Amino acid sequence: MEGVYTFIGVIAGHGNGMVIGHLMLVIAIALYIAHKATNNLQAVPSTTQNVIETYLGGVIKMGEDVIGRELALKYLPLVATIGIFVFISNVVGIIPGFESPTSNINVTLPLALMVFFYYHYEGIRENGVKAYLAHFAGPVPILAPLMFPIEIVSHISRIISLSFRLMGNIKGDDLFLWVLLMLVPFFAPLPAYLLLSFSAILQTFVFMILIYVYLAGAVAVDDH
Repeated sequence: MEGVYTFIGVIAGHGNGMVIGHLMLVIAIALYIAHKATNNLQAVPSTTQNVIETYLGGVIKMGEDVIGRELALKYLPLVATIGIFVFISNVVGIIPGFESPTSNINVTLPLALMVFFYYHYEGIRENGVKAYLAHFAGPVPILAPLMFPIEIVSHISRIISLSFRLMGNIKGDDLFLWVLLMLVPFFAPLPAYLLLSFSAILQTFVFMILIYVYLAGAVAVDDH
């Protein structure tokens, strides 16, 4: 959001420099949390280890309901890593003086493209090119000329859905907080932080569950 004060924007200026600066901040926070959680693993976990273990257990449970436990464990590193990145990126923007990297399409679009190409790769690897492409044609061969273009458009629209949904919601939250802080900069915005925190969690959950859904549709074509 050009014109909005950010600490990193003072140094890097508005534009790509500010986005890269916030991305580096998010990566540093994620690496610190990962180091803190795994540096001294204990049978009775510390607070950070306990939080991360609870988070990973929740991600596995989420995947079990969509794709089964075996595949949920297989894709856990991808989904959990993206979840941590998206969540921290969302939350950073709630802190005055910072901006959410996920409010920028240059961040959310590469994430969406990575998911898009990865689940197609997994679908082809698990089922073979012929079997994977066959499920684009639908269950009735005579309808294949109609179904194939529809399926192609449907899959391409997932890129737009993943990237623009996340970007639009987080940018809206950032703008809402910015306006609120301009009008009532002290105690009045406090309840809004609860709403924005819930939104950050919700958008992270939606992004993660969609990854599992798309993977399920790609690797389990026989069930469709």
